[in-house]
Amino acid sequence: MTAVPHAIGALPAGSGALALDTYELTKRFGAFTAMDKVTMRVEPGTVHALLGENGAGKSTLVKCVAGFQRAEEGSILIDGREQDIANPIVARALGIGMVYQHFTLAPGMTVAENLLLAGGKTPALIDWKTKRAELKAFLATTPFSLDLDVRPSELAAGEKQKLELLKQLYLKPRLLILDEPTSVLTPQEADEVLGHVREFARSGLCTVLIITHKFREVMAYADSVTVLRRGKAVHHCRVADTSPAQLAEAMMGGEDAAVAAPASSPVVRKPVAHAAPVALKVEGLKAQGDRGTLALHDLSLSVRAGEILGVAGVSGNGQRELVEALVGQRPRLAGRVTVMSQPYNARRAENRSLKVRSLPEEPLRNACVGDLSVAENMALRDFDRAPLSRGGVLNFPYWRSRAREWIAEYGVKTQGEGAPIRSLSGGNVQRAVLARELAGDINVLIAANPVFGLDFAAVAEIHARIVQVREKGGAVLLVSEDLDELLELADRIVVMSEGKIVFETPAAGAERHVIGAHMGGGHH
Repeated sequence: MTAVPHAIGALPAGSGALALDTYELTKRFGAFTAMDKVTMRVEPGTVHALLGENGAGKSTLVKCVAGFQRAEEGSILIDGREQDIANPIVARALGIGMVYQHFTLAPGMTVAENLLLAGGKTPALIDWKTKRAELKAFLATTPFSLDLDVRPSELAAGEKQKLELLKQLYLKPRLLILDEPTSVLTPQEADEVLGHVREFARSGLCTVLIITHKFREVMAYADSVTVLRRGKAVHHCRVADTSPAQLAEAMMGGEDAAVAAPASSPVVRKPVAHAAPVALKVEGLKAQGDRGTLALHDLSLSVRAGEILGVAGVSGNGQRELVEALVGQRPRLAGRVTVMSQPYNARRAENRSLKVRSLPEEPLRNACVGDLSVAENMALRDFDRAPLSRGGVLNFPYWRSRAREWIAEYGVKTQGEGAPIRSLSGGNVQRAVLARELAGDINVLIAANPVFGLDFAAVAEIHARIVQVREKGGAVLLVSEDLDELLELADRIVVMSEGKIVFETPAAGAERHVIGAHMGGGHH
């Protein structure tokens, strides 16, 4: 690649961390101002966190820097020189790389092919032998091991996230933007990823701008932080000079801050009665993974009425297959599942008679029909039962009025119950699914990463509703890649590793590092 002459004002194609400044950057969508005169300084070779609730303008800001959107006013300076970043290609040429919260992998291609594609300049003929050796050597410089021959469709969310990050690191960016990179990672993986990224910045090769809403990540890995609220930059400081409480106050705007900062005293709950009946029992469950190997090996667990059992584990250790085998999306090769001592094969009629509900991961893909309206999605569970249907005639006005009640009760932000559900933000899709799944009596609730990628107002609300199911005597199987979430909500925690349950502990006295060691299994 030849360096562009300086006369054009482009940067020399060099290496080394870039400084980023935004000056009064403003972006409007129609009448809505998503970003309002944001001025921010990111020092070269630092990790700079961008903190704020969903909708605060974080994504808009970084999309302007990465060339995916253009601001109407203000300017972006790279190493002190104003740049018109008209599109992602210009950004890439300046040395800016971005990892999204939503995956951009080519599903039909292998990990190796995805890494090579990332460069954008792929020769017609690829010398795979040399390239594989190069990729292997590159992977050896990172804390991740991914199988180069696997396709993304076979990867769990956490592994996809690592691949997205590797794709960018492979291109040696000088400014790396990460959009909520750990929302699908376990604490151990998150520490690996953020630790690696921080070293990368400290080496002086790269500046990192990270979007997050997790205070722990800001405090542990960032050098400086900018807090956005309703499109404005309301707070800038060095991490050394702040605390989670101060950041929460800046994020929420004072009055709600006490609610927002993670509570130091967990919810006081009465212990599960020893005599409580077993509501969900799984014995000797076996199921295949997507690649024909066994994903679940003789897995057994039980959850009692009025208990939350947390399932911890590193992404890709059979959790997804367990949930799919339980809810009927994956065949069971062996084993039995009973609910309230009755055989449970996840048929729709059994879900109704045994009162089994589920909150799956990626609800838009797994629990909704994107083109149908919010009201129709809310009726998926019982559209053919009274009062939604009478004598075989579907009662649409009732669907709509119930949907309006649920939208109000669950705070679903939508243009109305007739809007297609795919038009809602992630948090609102999850709220809509919650309303449907939590209606009526529940014996068993199966929840998989139920707050994936949501802001903490939504997280607190969804957690409260899950605890409510427990308080009413329901059994909850909570599968989560966020150990903090399990420690906060569960009564008991089991750890999955390589398709088996390898450890069990009451949540009350559980120690993170002990759970972490079992989560790592034989991989470390």
